[in-house]
Amino acid sequence: MPLTGKDGILRKGLEALYGKYNRRDLVHPDPLEFLYGFPDPRDREIIALVAASLAYGRVQQILKSINNCLEIMGPSPRLFLKNSNDQAIEQAFSSFRYRFTSGHEMGRFMKGLKRALEIHGGLEPLFSVQGQASPGPAGTVERLKSAVDSLLHLAGLKSSYLLPDPAKKSACKRLFLFLRWMVRKDGVDPGGWSVISPADLVIPLDTHMFHIAGDLGFTCRKQANLAAALEITGAFRQINPDDPVKYDFVLTRFGIRSELSRDDVKVLLSGPGG
Repeated sequence: MPLTGKDGILRKGLEALYGKYNRRDLVHPDPLEFLYGFPDPRDREIIALVAASLAYGRVQQILKSINNCLEIMGPSPRLFLKNSNDQAIEQAFSSFRYRFTSGHEMGRFMKGLKRALEIHGGLEPLFSVQGQASPGPAGTVERLKSAVDSLLHLAGLKSSYLLPDPAKKSACKRLFLFLRWMVRKDGVDPGGWSVISPADLVIPLDTHMFHIAGDLGFTCRKQANLAAALEITGAFRQINPDDPVKYDFVLTRFGIRSELSRDDVKVLLSGPGG
């Protein structure tokens, strides 16, 4: 059924913003830009997880750290992992360092990805074998938790800042960002996965989206945690049930890019007389 009232006005406004700002020339600076150089989803999923996992801290340093990994892995991350033994992987990443992530941890992380390729044939097959007890976004959280547990086990790590644990109730923004990149497909998100539906994605909740969602009345929570991410996702599902994360990229440009102000969002979405 067509939306009416407030949800209808919001949907119309969000679609207008999507049409205007969902463009690749507005991606930089964003780790997403690294995915465009990998047409094979089997390579793209690896660099997507690496890029998302390192997406903490200052953006220029994030981009530098991801580029360092790409320089090590070369044009095909999948073939690099497939053709490198454990010792070669450890050596290749021994001098890597980015904030909380040492070369030793990154080497273990990469060996875990190698094991996932050997056992499952790729990251999407690994994700697809995880159980999903609940429908919708809640089921995606459960499946993601199982996938993280599996990757940590394969890497020989008890925990890692690279792979936040959904069971600890954090927003897990970086992992949901990874899923957005790999599941959605449009002019910005390159896609490549069909293991879950875009309808079941969860908003990658960063500070920008948390404040914008508060301005729009999507949440009154004080913390940008997993409960807030699911609540905000639920509000977007009321507006766009088939693709609740569709507007994430566009809305987070406001406040990230100097020419787009978060203060303008509510005005732009309020409709005539808002």
